[in-house]
Amino acid sequence: MTDTWIFPDWPAPSRVHAAITTRHGPGISAPPFERFNLGLRSGDMADAVATNRSALQQSLGLPAAPRWLRQVHGINVAELGPLPSPDEPQADAAVSHIPGTVLSILTADCLPVLFCADDGSEIGAAHAGWRGLAAGVLEATLTQLHSPRERLLAWLGPCIGAASYEVGEEVRDAFVAADAAAMDCFAPTRPGHWQCDLVGLARRRLAAAGVTRVHGGGFDTFSDTRFYSYRRDGARSGRFASLIWLADS
Repeated sequence: MTDTWIFPDWPAPSRVHAAITTRHGPGISAPPFERFNLGLRSGDMADAVATNRSALQQSLGLPAAPRWLRQVHGINVAELGPLPSPDEPQADAAVSHIPGTVLSILTADCLPVLFCADDGSEIGAAHAGWRGLAAGVLEATLTQLHSPRERLLAWLGPCIGAASYEVGEEVRDAFVAADAAAMDCFAPTRPGHWQCDLVGLARRRLAAAGVTRVHGGGFDTFSDTRFYSYRRDGARSGRFASLIWLADS
């Protein structure tokens, strides 16, 4: 782990590669985005984001340009190859079994989740804010992966930590209505409000779906200034990326 990149510590097979960016990468974004914003829809200059994305590919030696998504807090899953399309797919998750395909998720407090098969045959990535998580984006991603659930690994990336994430009744109710024991992931703060443990909720969802080999967690994008945070920085927060790809062998 460095101030520039985070490399997941998980027992993924050797042909699976993953990296998470921080705001301290080799970018040119000016304040308030300084300096490695990778999100096109946060108010940053488009030319700066394009330069940052090119620097990302070069600095990490990626086999192809990342496949960016138009994320809408939904549960659509795109099956992708390495060749870009004119428009970004509207989806909040992606899967691939094709070497050289770089899957990418942009976040600034939401939870990025990376998946791989333990034989290196396929990968996945999901954007799990509370809406997508409650709606089933992780389960939808698993449905598009062909490996048995017991052969899958998951890594939970940087998101807002429970101590920094106060939510209202609608968020708590969205989870507890489907799983009463999800109350364990909420701690009361003031009337009608709770601290919400996104990572804990994701672990519950994955376990219920049959994925028990789960790694990662332990970040807080709100308190850790290496990361962009929408709740800390407001509507003009940048976005950092969680990337996963397959090598040829």
